[in-house]
Amino acid sequence: PDVIIEAQFDDNDAEHGQDHLQDTLVDDIKKLSLDTGEKGDGVHRAKQDDGPTVNDPRLLPDKFLQRTAKVVYILEKKHSRAATGFIKLLADRNSELFRRCAMFSPVDHRVPRAYVSLADCPPDFVTRPEDYSSILFICRIVDWKEDSNFATGQLSKSLGQAGEIEPETEGILTEYGVDFSDFPPEALECLPQSLPWVISPGELAKRRDLR
Repeated sequence: PDVIIEAQFDDNDAEHGQDHLQDTLVDDIKKLSLDTGEKGDGVHRAKQDDGPTVNDPRLLPDKFLQRTAKVVYILEKKHSRAATGFIKLLADRNSELFRRCAMFSPVDHRVPRAYVSLADCPPDFVTRPEDYSSILFICRIVDWKEDSNFATGQLSKSLGQAGEIEPETEGILTEYGVDFSDFPPEALECLPQSLPWVISPGELAKRRDLR
């Protein structure tokens, strides 16, 4: 019951129009009807010749079938669920949702828009929303209900003015889950402490010089 068979046509069929597609489909079904009818008697063959009355999709040519599928399980979440974007007030000012949520619009249009709580937004956002029209925010999608057109998100932080290098770079790194925090002291202790550091002649002798 989860498999739905639909009509499918390629670019060549599209160029000739829908009428050409229909005529081709009728001709192919008639050929199939004749082939299957030859195994029976003359009455059965005459019935099949009347037109495209075959309801069994297995008798249709593969070029007219489109196989569809249904997602049943998510093995691995590849996206970080974090996105960079802007916050806006909801359009319907009289709704109950307007008093509780704002709309987060991601810069990447592949990511869905999300409702975010007004408690996560800046304190003066409701009274001065125009001040934040060009401020980038990081939002993480936490849920998406089946009966809602928009996901539910949580604002993580404000990045700064859109178009500037540092906020834009931090947003990209956060979206792709890149750790750009400072190195811990344990990692820094592995580096040479006496600066400036140069490679010793003995070490150079053991290396291949690719400079």
